[in-house]
Amino acid sequence: MRVLRLGVKLSLAAAASMLALAGSPAGAQPPPEAPAPPGDAIGQLLQSTPQEPRLPVAKAAPPAATADADNDDDAVSDKPVAKAPPPPAKRIRRNAAIIQALDKVTAETLRFEADVNQPVRYKDLVFTVHVCEDSAPDEPQPASFAHIEIDSQPKPPPGQAAPPARQLFVGWMLSNAPAANPFEHPVYDAWLIACKTAAPGP
Repeated sequence: MRVLRLGVKLSLAAAASMLALAGSPAGAQPPPEAPAPPGDAIGQLLQSTPQEPRLPVAKAAPPAATADADNDDDAVSDKPVAKAPPPPAKRIRRNAAIIQALDKVTAETLRFEADVNQPVRYKDLVFTVHVCEDSAPDEPQPASFAHIEIDSQPKPPPGQAAPPARQLFVGWMLSNAPAANPFEHPVYDAWLIACKTAAPGP
């Protein structure tokens, strides 16, 4: 009986000490934590995991300026330089034209020379050649070009003044294409044969 009473006293003392500890704030023990849900565990894991720092994106660097100007000149000189095409060759200027004229009524033809800026008469027509040129060497087809003025001026009767001239044609004639700019007249016809360099007169 004595042993039983001693055990009961010890149990009561232990219970009293436990109640005293529970009532005092200093001796309070924290309640056991509830298990965290899976999502919170992953978030805590991510927060605890150190994040890798983001690296800057590489950008093209501007070309470095060289202090040596001679090196720049050498680099430029190594590149092929496009050459400009040569200027077209000029036509060959002559001082006379060879013209062939036709009288449609009599079927008479005459080939004659006309010096530049020197009027030449053929019956009732007066021919004045202002320019006569041969084609340039780089042109595809050789030809002659003459800028001619043709006036109508009948011969005056003896002792009378000549009537005023009337222009019938002015423009370019081509030796290889007389139909390109023809001289049209009901009685006469004329076309360019060639240009030539005439010998100077006496």
